[in-house]
Amino acid sequence: MKIFQQKPKIQKFEHAEEFVKEYQIGKGDFILASKSIYETYFAPLGLEAHVEYKSKYGAGEPTDIMIDGLIQDFARAGCTRIIAIGGGAVIDMAKILVLEGTYKAEEIFQRKVPLKKARQLVAVPTTCGAGSEVSNVSITELTSLHTKLGLAVDEIYADDAVLIPELLSGLPYSFFATSAIDAFIHAIESYVSPKANLYTEMFSMKAMEMIIEGFRKLVEHGPGYRMNLLDEFLTASNLAGVAFGNAGTGAVHAMSYPLSGVYHVTHGEANYQFLTAVFAVYQELKPEGKIEKLNRFLSGLLECNEEAVYQELEALLDKIIARKHLHEYGMTEEEIEGFAKSVEESQQRLLNQSYVKLTWQQMADIYRKLY
Repeated sequence: MKIFQQKPKIQKFEHAEEFVKEYQIGKGDFILASKSIYETYFAPLGLEAHVEYKSKYGAGEPTDIMIDGLIQDFARAGCTRIIAIGGGAVIDMAKILVLEGTYKAEEIFQRKVPLKKARQLVAVPTTCGAGSEVSNVSITELTSLHTKLGLAVDEIYADDAVLIPELLSGLPYSFFATSAIDAFIHAIESYVSPKANLYTEMFSMKAMEMIIEGFRKLVEHGPGYRMNLLDEFLTASNLAGVAFGNAGTGAVHAMSYPLSGVYHVTHGEANYQFLTAVFAVYQELKPEGKIEKLNRFLSGLLECNEEAVYQELEALLDKIIARKHLHEYGMTEEEIEGFAKSVEESQQRLLNQSYVKLTWQQMADIYRKLY
């Protein structure tokens, strides 16, 4: 029985120029990048690679339409290696390019076509949240269904994950905050996953420890202090990515997908809405079990009683960035049951990885509470 794997080779560089030199990036390389990051750190290096910006295909999180356009551009470019420089959206889109053929994204994500790896991928994250550089997961919105769907197969692992902390320095605080919270969610959900084991727990626990320690420093010193913590948060995100790449995420992610799919709320922010509410329900439904160990661990990090860990966690995160009510995104009360039923119908992979597998009625109660 397979219990753990770490596919991508992980490298770290102080500066973008060192990375470019080490990997000899140039002709034959297809770069998909966030425009602002590329123009700041890579354009001055005069690379001869084929470059496309994620913004060419659309704003926000990936959709099947955006990926279809990217697949066509890649086919025309005739390149042999893919370099993804960006957040989770950029890396998730680039992962699909490693697959043989020019199939439609909807066919790929619904696994209606053969999935065979044919090309090398180097993933360079520019946020501290997704962990996509070390996971075998790609997420997209299927526009015909108005929901997100995940593809989790080993064929889309990156070959190399490259960490360059300076690339986070231009990240606006709100994106930094929601990205880091997303990384924490990867760590905490993977920790209580039925697929977790000693190996994944080590990565989950270290990521949670580093992120909470970093958040407490930000509360003490202010948002600008994050510039002193870029390496720590990028590393913690990477550790969390290794954990959830093996053990998976659960109901927090599952419940966020309709909010992102219908109202285009960014991935990290959407996940944030459900974190403490879902874990409070886990605590209520199954207090004796893995969550006991988690609560004991979190109480040490948060310096509080075990019974108060989720209240204290919520209080800390709200000092980092305030959450909204679901209705503030445009969600209506009439959508609550529909959202819950759509999660039960389309997100079984994630629900099966949850600490407690929630019914649509239980998820509807959570939506209603947060509405």
